Amino acid sequence: MAHSNALRTESAAPIATPTTVRASRVRWRIFAIVFALTVINLIDRVSLSIAMPTIAGEFQLTPSLQGLILSSFFWAYALLQIPGGWLIDRYGPRRVISWSTGLWGAFQTLAAFATGGASLLLARVALGAAEAPLFPSGGKLNSLWLAPSERSRGAVLMDCGSPVGIALGGLIIAYLIAVLGSWRIAFFVAGIVTLAMTGLAWYYLRDDPARHPGVNERELDKINAGRATSAAAAAKVPVKGLGIARRSLAGILLGRASWAMVFFGLLTWGPSYLANARGFDIKGIGAATFVIFISGALGSICGGFLCDTLIRKGMRRGLAAKGLLSVSGIVALVAFMLLPTLQDPHAAVALLAMTAFFLMWGSLYWSFPALLAAPSRVGLVGGVMNMAGSVGGIAVPILVGVILQYFGGYGGVLGFFALCSGVFILGTLLIALDPIKERENHA
Repeated sequence: MAHSNALRTESAAPIATPTTVRASRVRWRIFAIVFALTVINLIDRVSLSIAMPTIAGEFQLTPSLQGLILSSFFWAYALLQIPGGWLIDRYGPRRVISWSTGLWGAFQTLAAFATGGASLLLARVALGAAEAPLFPSGGKLNSLWLAPSERSRGAVLMDCGSPVGIALGGLIIAYLIAVLGSWRIAFFVAGIVTLAMTGLAWYYLRDDPARHPGVNERELDKINAGRATSAAAAAKVPVKGLGIARRSLAGILLGRASWAMVFFGLLTWGPSYLANARGFDIKGIGAATFVIFISGALGSICGGFLCDTLIRKGMRRGLAAKGLLSVSGIVALVAFMLLPTLQDPHAAVALLAMTAFFLMWGSLYWSFPALLAAPSRVGLVGGVMNMAGSVGGIAVPILVGVILQYFGGYGGVLGFFALCSGVFILGTLLIALDPIKERENHA
């Protein structure tokens, strides 16, 4: 009888089947690494903006020349977006990201040895060239590693690294300059940290989820949910042209460029605005920059998760995404119009922090290449989109410098940012996201 009970007990025990095995979460670890790279990317990028008040005095730079140097990063960065996107589609994001990280770490380190405006400008051009493929690579990984229902979250997890990097960079670079009395040491330390990330990127990233040793069948099913073919197979299907509707491409380019004018305007000239118009010292600039851009990071995450939640609850994707992006632009437009009326510098920082929270809903743009473009053109379309943003990044530091030098004061600058916010809304409304079910089935 005891033996019989034992047999019944054993037979009643649940048998492990593929359906009871929990899905691995490698895809989110992939995006955690991309997030970390983005943070470091922006720390390296913002270091010059934080140090510019100090560097301008050492090198005797005029406002126009400061604007030229601040914009120089984007010259090669913009020119290499399309070639970088082609390389990503051709060789895969893992290889391109690893090379990119190593090169930009080297050039950030070399910037510490600049002897004047010309050598600093050259170092920034080289840094821009090396950093160019990172965001399009992230867009490609979004296509390869995430199902359509997860792409808004993937996009913002990548892009929210930008304001986090700016926030941390503002604190770290300002602190190093204040404590060590040297912007050069700050640049050198930032470059060495970047070089250390190269090995991690190569070790863990993969272009095909099926080839990653940590991915199990359940996670692979989640990644391929809603696809007619697997992510890797779909990415190899040949397509003519860019594989995206012209109207949507025009909207993406216009919207991204105008959004970038606002974002990179705050990035490049924000510290000088805080110093010259609001009276903050170097530590105050670092603290205010942290508050503003960490608010942007929180806004980016909230925007992506809110968008996916609205879609899961039955809202059309076009209404959800374009509605959130339009609110983002409206808040920024109103905030820049109100900012000149505020006398309290801390109230101004609070308003800028609120603006950054909503402005970073613009991270949703990084879900568009994977959603709208043919799988074999996602990297290229991401590069084209980022090139438009880079053109905005080139123009805005120069334009702000000219406005300051020839018109005086920051009132005109804030009015210009309000105008850019309006154009951002217009570009967003041009993008056609409904219906996209057929496109998702082939993505």
